[in-house]
Amino acid sequence: MTFSDEDIYEAVKHHLPTVNEYVQSHGGAIRLLGVKDGKVYIELTGACHGCSMSLMTTKMVVQKKLRELIHPELTVINVDGTPENALPEDVYTQEPLEEKEEIDEEISLWDKAKSLFGKGENDAV
Repeated sequence: MTFSDEDIYEAVKHHLPTVNEYVQSHGGAIRLLGVKDGKVYIELTGACHGCSMSLMTTKMVVQKKLRELIHPELTVINVDGTPENALPEDVYTQEPLEEKEEIDEEISLWDKAKSLFGKGENDAV
């Protein structure tokens, strides 16, 4: 039996406080952004946002625990401003649209900053 994005969203929302305990112990938090095609999109906030270990935290802590609690094939993606981890426009969520637009704006600003720093690195070589 397959689960709808709404079913997965509700399950993740229910179990998120349990999963969030580890992240909170490191000064961060997990924000559930939405679900699309069975993929769970989160944002690590606080001290965990932008941390070099955020990919490890996403896969080895958040994804591993949600797979144990919900389904063994669940995929978790940390929306971190990179194109490969972008939040789809038609993601299922219960958040107001304004919050999603704010996230998109933050991602856009992050992309601009990366391009500026990337450009500077190339010029320095």
